[in-house]
Amino acid sequence: MWYSYLILQAYAAAPGNLRDMPLLSQQFGSPSGEAIVTVSGFGDNGTMYDGLAHTALADDYLLVVTDLPGCGDAKPDRETLSLDRCAELIAKVIAEHDAGVIVGHSLGSIIASLAAARTQPQVRTVISIEGNLTPEDAYFSGSAAQYATPEEFRVAFLSRLDDLARESELVRRYRAEVARADPRSLWELGCDAHRFSASNSAGDALMASAPHVHYIYNPDNAPAETNAWLDAHPDLPRSLLPGASHWAMVDEPDRLAGVILQSLSDRGRSSVS
Repeated sequence: MWYSYLILQAYAAAPGNLRDMPLLSQQFGSPSGEAIVTVSGFGDNGTMYDGLAHTALADDYLLVVTDLPGCGDAKPDRETLSLDRCAELIAKVIAEHDAGVIVGHSLGSIIASLAAARTQPQVRTVISIEGNLTPEDAYFSGSAAQYATPEEFRVAFLSRLDDLARESELVRRYRAEVARADPRSLWELGCDAHRFSASNSAGDALMASAPHVHYIYNPDNAPAETNAWLDAHPDLPRSLLPGASHWAMVDEPDRLAGVILQSLSDRGRSSVS
């Protein structure tokens, strides 16, 4: 398996206004394989997908893993950070790599849906991993709207994660990545996620984003409202990951890779498994 962790400033050599694009990407997997662009969850970054580099998914596909502005090693955006702005940046990565597949985790699923809609008919497949479907799914990001300043939100959010991290190595990892993120970027994106969830259906956006969509989740991790939404939309293709955490790509990369591979092989057919 070919493998590389060269981290590149996206479009650093591009002309004009692409030169200072505030988004980073790394690539691993098969250089001859179909490109899959990934989007991380709120405050997280491309390191969350590291485990997939050693799975069967990377044997057959080229994974283009992104850090959103202000997250991981990506610098903050000069513009106000919003879901639409992130989708605009991801759409440029999709075009650069001629990618037909996008994978989004948690809040990143909304960004993936919006980016896919921007790039039709190029993107044919959107895979959502525990992605936001209802306002209740924005239990981390949407809480930003409760705070008047980025620093107030950062302090409160990290304190909340400290409480959860006492019992979970996975949350400790997430808390460490959130602590690296730019406070303004987090607060702006979280506030926009709250606004979006109040006036839009993230689930509907996912279903309308591409010809083939697939939702991967553990029902035990979802709010009751999200499970009810899924029950009311049996036409959304999905796969269950019983026992997996919210970060299945971190704690169960091989099982997640197998589900993604199956979904890609089933493109054009709807299924619930």
